Amino acid sequence: MTHWTSSDIPPQNGRTAVITGTGGLGYQDALMLARAGGDIILAGRDAHKGADAVDRIRSKVTAARIRFVRLDLANLASVASFAERLGKQQDRVDLLINNAGVMVPPRRQVTADGFELQFGTNHLGHFALTAQLLPLLRKGRNARVISLSSVAAPSGAIDFANLNAEQSYKAMPAYSQSKLACLMFAFELQRRSEAGGWGITSIAAHPGVSRTDLLHNGPGRWSVHGLARSLLPFLFQPAAQGALPTLFAATSDRAKAGGYYGPDRMGETRGYPTEAGIPPQALDEAVASRLWDVSEALTGVRFAQGTVEPQLRLPAADPYSAAA
Repeated sequence: MTHWTSSDIPPQNGRTAVITGTGGLGYQDALMLARAGGDIILAGRDAHKGADAVDRIRSKVTAARIRFVRLDLANLASVASFAERLGKQQDRVDLLINNAGVMVPPRRQVTADGFELQFGTNHLGHFALTAQLLPLLRKGRNARVISLSSVAAPSGAIDFANLNAEQSYKAMPAYSQSKLACLMFAFELQRRSEAGGWGITSIAAHPGVSRTDLLHNGPGRWSVHGLARSLLPFLFQPAAQGALPTLFAATSDRAKAGGYYGPDRMGETRGYPTEAGIPPQALDEAVASRLWDVSEALTGVRFAQGTVEPQLRLPAADPYSAAA
């Protein structure tokens, strides 16, 4: 694959993109797609950061069609409210980039619904979002869903007995599990789209090791990870470079349905988009199917014939009893 850059993004005029995350990679995705003429809905938790991102993009792309809509992926009620709002405002969504994430908080934290923060935000929040935007995506033109994984995914394992990290919590294994779940979701979504005739292309991507605020926001600026991010910037490629695999997956006619893309150099930590190595555990279709069923039960949403149906929530005290 030749060195694909943002200048290779085809015109996005008339295409509506929803991007989660207002900083770092999400900001770069929105900026590049706005430059290509897309209609951008930038979704994030912090209204001030969202407004600032929109203002910065408009200062660079004066004709940018972009707006911010609040979305907290760590709160399923917020996810439902976001999807309901878009359903009233949009007749379709052509691109969904599941980008936002939480990385290695030093102590176990939980979402508003009681899920371990990384699994609940990175995987379950995006799972519920995709399910509830499915009717709009099915009306999209050559609709794509891009799910962000990580170079940490190969060290991950789906531990159904400890998905919520209640028995034990270690920050990096929990993060790796969440990003492996994102990758397996992308593959399973493609399989189910093909089987159900949903007409949606699902592709996964990862940014390598990129210079974003993820480590500052997660473990904190004074953690080992945060200090490395602050004091050793040369270890991290620019966010604009890290966004390229996502943008390739989102726009290129060479991106394959059910594919996985990442940087091409130094063990996929930096470089230009190429096909990424797939961890063997991500190819386990039985685990992926079980993870899908568990995720439906935990989020209370279902992918059923392209619609979303309410489902009984499992008891908060023991939300994984049906999955063990």
